[in-house]
Parts: sequence; structure tokens; C-alpha cells
Amino acid sequence: MLDYFINYLKEKITLSEHEIELIKSVAILKRLQKRQYLLQEGDVWKYNAFVSGGLVKTFSVDSKGQEHIMNFSAENYWTGDRESLTSGNPSEFNIVALENSEIILITKDDFISICQKIPQLNNLVNEILQRSFLVSQKRIHANISLSAEEKYQDFIQKNPLIVNRIPQHMIASYLGVSPETLSRIRTQSTKK
Repeated sequence: MLDYFINYLKEKITLSEHEIELIKSVAILKRLQKRQYLLQEGDVWKYNAFVSGGLVKTFSVDSKGQEHIMNFSAENYWTGDRESLTSGNPSEFNIVALENSEIILITKDDFISICQKIPQLNNLVNEILQRSFLVSQKRIHANISLSAEEKYQDFIQKNPLIVNRIPQHMIASYLGVSPETLSRIRTQSTKK
């Protein structure tokens, strides 16, 4: 799975053999079983993490025990808690595998070091962060301006490769609607 990560990078940027070996030297492969945690609330997140196989979700649990899903990360996506990584504060989130998953972890210090030594990697990271910010902005806008049905249709359109891999109650949590509302929306959309 480390080769999967290197191939992902090579599709985006040009890397010399030396740079590839440098990345490999700091990369840690973490295999997760379904339902195994990568991060638990209260722990400090110390890695940049790339999903090379499987599917994970990032979520929090409120005082009533209600789960709030922030995002899903499948193959070719990055995951983690950027706020905890940057500040060193304990995370407010959990990350758990929804499927058996393989994650490439690089410590914060090692990631900073390889980004300094490989400028095109640093540029790629900045592009990814900018796109992530835009995705977050669009999600916030959708949550405050779209109907539940529009949010669901938007989710399906933007996530065609994972929509069938996620239980409906988790999609409902991600969209901020009840499972009953999502069930009603799905029933109505199949009748159209």
C-alpha cells in the first residue's frame, strides 16, 4: 500500500528516486480493522494521514450521545484532525474505520521536513489544503441553504464511489437529518 501512496503522488507531481526513497523512509503503514479507531477524542493527533485503501469516518459525539459525522475519507483522500495537529491540543474528533483500511501516516515533523526538501510536494499540500477549505465552505453553505432532499442529491452526486459503502444512518448524520427523513427522501426519489 505504500506503492499506492507513491503512485498517487507521482500522478500529481514529479518525484526523483531519491525523493521517493525519502518519502518511503518516513511513511508508516497502519492497518485498521473495521470499527478500529485511528484517533479517539481527547488524544492529540500527530500525523498527516493518507487513506491508501478502505474507508474511514471522522465524527464527534455530543453530550446526548448523538454522533455528528464531519466527513468520510476513502482511497486517495487525506484524513486527520488539522486543528489538533497544528495546535497540539487534544482532538474533539474520532476517526474510525468503516471497512478494513490501510492508512499511510507521516509524523508532523517528518512531513514538514519532506515538504521543505521536496518543494513540489509542499505545493501539492497547499493545493490540497485550499481545495479542502473550499469544500468546507461549500458544505457549510449547503447546510444552511439547501433542503434535506437537495443535500442528499448533492451528496450522491459528489460521492458516487462511496455512497453504497456507507450505511444510510451515517449518511443521515453527515447531512444533519434524521434517518427517518433520509428514508422518506430516498423513497420519494425512487418514485420520480
